[in-house]
Amino acid sequence: MDMDSASSVVLQALTQATSQDTAVLKPAEEQLRQWETQPGFYSVLLNIFNNHMLDVNVRWLAVLYFKNGIDRYWRRVAPHALSEEEKTSLRAGLITNFNEPVNQIATQIAVLIAKVARLDCPRQWPELIPILLESVKGQDGLQQHRALLTFYHVTKTLASKRLAQDRRLFQDLASGIYSFACSLWSHHTDCFLQQIYARDEAAALSSLERTLLSLKVLRKLTVHGFQEPQQNMEVMGFLNAVFERLKQFLECCRQVGSDSTCREKLEKTIILYTKVLLDFLEYHPCAFIPLIQRSLEFAVTYVFTPAGEGVTFERFIVQCMNLIKMIVKNDAYKPAKNIDDSKPESLEAHKIKTAFFTHPTLTEIGRRLVSHYFLLTEEELAMWEEDPESFAVEETGGDSWKYSLRPCTEVLFLDIFHNYSQTLTPVLLDMVQNLQGPTNVEDSVQLLMKDAVYNAVGLAAYELFDNVDFDQWFKNQLLGELQVSHHRYKLIRRRVIWLIGQWISVKFKSDLRPLLYEVILSLMQDPDLVVRIETATTLKLTVDDFEFRTEQFLPYLESIFGLLFQLLQQVTECDTKMQVLHVISCVIERVGIQIRPYVGCLVQYLPLLWKQSEEHNMLRCAILTTLIQLVQGLGAESKNLYPFLLPVIQLSTDVSQPPHVYLLEDGLELWLVTLENSPAITPELLRIFQNMSALLELSSENLRTCFHIVNGYIYLSATEFLQNYAESLCRSFCDLLKDITNEGQVQVLKVVEIALKVSPMLGAHMFQPLLPAVFRGIVDGERYPVVMSTYLGIMGRVLLQNSSFFSSLLSQMASECNQEMDQLLGNVIEMWVDRMDNITQPERRKLSSLALLSLLPSDNSVIQDKFCGIVNICVEALHDVMTEDPETGTFKDCMLMSHFEEPKLSDDEEPPTEQDKRKKLVSEMHNSYTVQI
Repeated sequence: MDMDSASSVVLQALTQATSQDTAVLKPAEEQLRQWETQPGFYSVLLNIFNNHMLDVNVRWLAVLYFKNGIDRYWRRVAPHALSEEEKTSLRAGLITNFNEPVNQIATQIAVLIAKVARLDCPRQWPELIPILLESVKGQDGLQQHRALLTFYHVTKTLASKRLAQDRRLFQDLASGIYSFACSLWSHHTDCFLQQIYARDEAAALSSLERTLLSLKVLRKLTVHGFQEPQQNMEVMGFLNAVFERLKQFLECCRQVGSDSTCREKLEKTIILYTKVLLDFLEYHPCAFIPLIQRSLEFAVTYVFTPAGEGVTFERFIVQCMNLIKMIVKNDAYKPAKNIDDSKPESLEAHKIKTAFFTHPTLTEIGRRLVSHYFLLTEEELAMWEEDPESFAVEETGGDSWKYSLRPCTEVLFLDIFHNYSQTLTPVLLDMVQNLQGPTNVEDSVQLLMKDAVYNAVGLAAYELFDNVDFDQWFKNQLLGELQVSHHRYKLIRRRVIWLIGQWISVKFKSDLRPLLYEVILSLMQDPDLVVRIETATTLKLTVDDFEFRTEQFLPYLESIFGLLFQLLQQVTECDTKMQVLHVISCVIERVGIQIRPYVGCLVQYLPLLWKQSEEHNMLRCAILTTLIQLVQGLGAESKNLYPFLLPVIQLSTDVSQPPHVYLLEDGLELWLVTLENSPAITPELLRIFQNMSALLELSSENLRTCFHIVNGYIYLSATEFLQNYAESLCRSFCDLLKDITNEGQVQVLKVVEIALKVSPMLGAHMFQPLLPAVFRGIVDGERYPVVMSTYLGIMGRVLLQNSSFFSSLLSQMASECNQEMDQLLGNVIEMWVDRMDNITQPERRKLSSLALLSLLPSDNSVIQDKFCGIVNICVEALHDVMTEDPETGTFKDCMLMSHFEEPKLSDDEEPPTEQDKRKKLVSEMHNSYTVQI
């Protein structure tokens, strides 16, 4: 590409590519795409984005095309790779000057230089780092900043490489530039502090930006640049200096106030200092041991003493708590159970921690966490009043909640309580004792304190197992709290029902459950929405518990289910509806068919909710989960849901529809349970199977469910199903078997086996293309036992139930193998007898025996020669299926079924599904269960 003529046409194309008119935009993009592989294109782009006189949008686009080109064409092995000559020229041009005036473009240029550095530095680009360091030392403010920005991005990129050779190269780089990076950081930090104390905010902001960038460089060098950083005096000196700098910057926060232009960047720099400590602790726990004492003193002072008042901010407190937590729970700082097996470093760290976490210190931390950080804030209380649903969702772990201070304090409390429970248990129990009895509804401070203390008791439930008689506390104290109906007491009603949910699986007597259900029934009618939502959550935990007894819950089922349905209608937020739907699903799952009289309203409402949730796929997933439980609870009655149910399955499992990404797994499960509970095939249910071909092509983790669905159709209506879909299914199976695991192969073959079992003639005819491979597998002696067992099961069914088809298959295979039929038959029988032990299922063993026995009446000499082998394996199979009748003392075939046998169900057992009944009917007609050996 000639540079002079190319520049103007590329510039014109880039200008058109920034147009808002698609008629202009699209052709320009296509033209640029074609030029991507042309020699000289990236040199033209470099000249364009380095020309500050051109339009900013055009220059921005030129940078992006250049950056994308690095990813695609910079590597030597890439198709249409850039020539070495052009790359040399481009590398030189990228670092000619650092004077980009536009911040966003400067950042993108720094990123693309870093991308090239990842591939070429230091071998093909040894001059990059020296030029960057020289430019950083310059006096020109803009050049210094842009070079420092690039220096950071290059360091960040090189530090991210993980191959051993790359790490050694980065360590060499770090040892060479660490002193300079430290002095650079120290210089810019001192400048900032001088300027901020002189109240020169404009200059201070500029210096702070450079401080931030140099600190980012130092963070990467410190964490990733040294194999044994504790041996480097400069590294440990920098880390020790971090604490003093943090104190200085926190004092600056007090000085500049919350409205200062520096405040945001100042907080960002403080957080970066804490990240240096946290990263170093994560990657070098042993090297961090000399810093444990100072870190704990610093964090505890600012978070748990008055020293932090007025200077700390939420994100800083979170970082300090994370620092304490990582030190407390770090495995490298814990001695082994056998003290003699402990490493010296672990013992040293444990000694430092033990000396720091004295009884008074732990007591103060524990009390402060509960009495200060656990208290609901004014903002949270205001949210409760103004937007109760958002409050309820955040309190149960919404997206924004997980980034806030509250979960961090709760995790820290749990970690400290777990590691120092002997000290903290009496502290917490004392706080509980001081709050016994109903609290004055006018005393908001005490109400908030009780909420916080009860929160702590709920979080530490497992740790308090031996120290709290929860049953007595529930009866004597908590029940009374729940009966206080004053609107201000909703704080405690909501916390108590939450507390019960935390203890339900820890210590809660079964005979108290009916009393709890009465409480839940009452609170589900509470005037406060947050209390009702929390009660629903506790209900889910209660019915999910392994001590749940359906008979205890049944007297309350109708009322509670009706109130849950009302709550589902009342809430408006997507997350809250999902939460309530999960509770409803759980209740339906646990009570099973007992739910049938009470689901009418829910069944009528779900189609409306499905329609309203068109843009909310996660809510639709919750609806699918509810439908799964609903179909299982309704059994054959679920056919009444088909007008709504089948279109839902159709959409959820159609891979051509975008929502399938979210809905497919639950949609397949719903499809399967619908089949299992269907009393009869319908044209609409049969039509949905059109989705299956594309699903089998996906070969995803849902393949097993797809096979179960196919089996469900065969049991439901083998004739109609196979006549409509066997041909396409057979094609899909043939494609699958070319590239599938042994386990997947077994799943495919099981479908064929079931088809032969349900409909011997039609199954053999429809899946005939697959049977030669089965025959060959037997003759060749398939090595994988489970596959061989399945082969023999299929061939046994063909031989026993369709002998003429077996004869024609034998003739076909003899022709293909160029063997005599008798010789091939002999080989099959010999392999069958030899590999009979591969068959572990009694049904298959008996089936194989009956199949081979069916050959014996023949006067074929080959079969007569195998007589002894056949009889031997049949005797073994007979031993496997014979059991002694306790009444008569005689032996009988345990697999023989009476047509009149109806197994009695225990109270805990679910009644059989429609598919279970169909399977039983098939078995009753099958030789394995009707013929005695």
